[in-house]
Order: sequence, then C-alpha cells, then structure tokens
Amino acid sequence: MQAISMTEPAGFAGNGEMHDFGPDPSLSLDMAAMLLNAYEIGDMINQSAEVAEYAYWKKAVDQSQEVKELVRKFEKAKELFEECQRFGRFHPDFHSAKDKVKAIEKELAAIECVSRYKTAELAVDELLHDIAKQIAGSVSETIKVPGNESSGGGCGGGGSCGCSTGGGCG
Repeated sequence: MQAISMTEPAGFAGNGEMHDFGPDPSLSLDMAAMLLNAYEIGDMINQSAEVAEYAYWKKAVDQSQEVKELVRKFEKAKELFEECQRFGRFHPDFHSAKDKVKAIEKELAAIECVSRYKTAELAVDELLHDIAKQIAGSVSETIKVPGNESSGGGCGGGGSCGCSTGGGCG
C-alpha cells in the first residue's frame, strides 16, 4: 500500500500521479438514452388531450378576425397607456388610458375562443408542472421546481418546500 502525503491536494499520490476518486465510469449517466426518454415523454405530452385542446383553441384564436381586430385596438390602447405611464398618474389621460386597456382586455376575455384558449393553456401548464415535480421528486424531495405560480406552493405558502417558518427561507 502506498502512503499518501498529507500536504498534497486530495487525489494526488506522493509520486505526482492522480488517483481517481470520482464515480465509477461504468455507472455514468447515459445522456443519449436520457435524451431519447425525454423525447418520448415529449411525444406523449404532445399526444395528450390537454395539448390537443390547447392546439385547437390556439388555432381558433389565430384565425379569428374579431380577435385580430381587438388585439390591434389593444396594442394601440396599450401604447397610449405606456406613454401616459411615463408621467405616472398625474398625466391627464392616465386613468382613461388605463380604463381603455382594461375594457379591451375584458372584451378579449369574453370571446369564447380566447377564454377556452386560456383555460387550455393553464391545463397544459399544470400538466408540464406536474411532470417537472414528478421528475424532481424522483431525484430528491428537496428539489424545488420553478414556475407555475397558480399552484400556490413554494416557500412561505405552505407548499412543497417543507419550510415551517411561515415566511421566506432566505
């Protein structure tokens, strides 16, 4: 057995040779296989009812002349509001510009294809977030999954972080 110098950095033998203390190469992660599995999961997600519903309503929104006209009106109203916003609530048109933007948003939300599209988009988002949580949980229960603010979880929200302080973990 060869003695290891206590003054040399870890992994060096006294003769200057490097020892391999890393993981066994035969146990290394096969990235190609993992990518293939990821593509398979992606294909399964793309074949789901949630994605089919999302794609249907997205196409309906994209083809709707009513939506296109309201989006143009919205963009003009938003541009005016942003101009007013530079001066804050003291701009003489600030409140009317803000009200106009909100009114057009409400009109857009009242269109069936838009409301159904938003509902379908949320369903796909929840599906993807659930899958991400499942993958992260299979690695460790302490892995945090970002995104999906609608879930209400996270630190201080009584969610999955396990924090019992009732506030931020920072």
